[in-house]
Amino acid sequence: MSGKLFLVPTPIGNLEDMTFRAVRILKECDLILAEDTRTSAPLLKHFDIQKKVFAHHQHNEHQSSGEIVKFLKEGKNVALISDAGTPAISDPGFYLVREVLKHDLPVECLPGATAFVPALVNSGFPTDRFCFEGFLPLKKGRQTRYKILAQEERTIILYESPHRLLKTLEEMSTYFGPDRLLSVSRELTKMFEETVRGTVAEVKEYFETHPVKGEFVICIAGKQ
Repeated sequence: MSGKLFLVPTPIGNLEDMTFRAVRILKECDLILAEDTRTSAPLLKHFDIQKKVFAHHQHNEHQSSGEIVKFLKEGKNVALISDAGTPAISDPGFYLVREVLKHDLPVECLPGATAFVPALVNSGFPTDRFCFEGFLPLKKGRQTRYKILAQEERTIILYESPHRLLKTLEEMSTYFGPDRLLSVSRELTKMFEETVRGTVAEVKEYFETHPVKGEFVICIAGKQ
């Protein structure tokens, strides 16, 4: 019997969002793959999960995936976690899942924390149809994506880092117009969780005078 690859979501901030099932799977599996073992160590210690942990990230995933396939064929169960949230959603995981499926080995993804879901629901924008873009390209292709998204009629969801937020809002004013409605959430599930809603111009003005800290999820109203 082959083993199974489990994709296990971890909290994006509040440890109380860890599910009972996620803890059980991590305790029962033969080994854990973590995006950054140093980041995952406090989480695993908090839930008294004592397993071998190996690094699996964007810089080694091609080599690592081959080794994981061997483990699975030997009957070992493997769990993949990212630094926060659901693996493969703007995090390592897609390549490994694809390689495991190529070998007809089982994959199971547990439900759990993903930053864009609470941000979308909090935004007040339509949730029946939406477009998740993750992080926009840093340079090449960035303007092209903006031009395409400016015509998108569905709610648009982006991730952004704190040091690029103001520049991104300035770019959005250019491509979407200063009056397009936004909802920007930061520090989701944490002590200083905050959601700022308004036009592009209003949200930009707010963050020019308030701390730009934490990871950001930007929800953009679709073109009317």
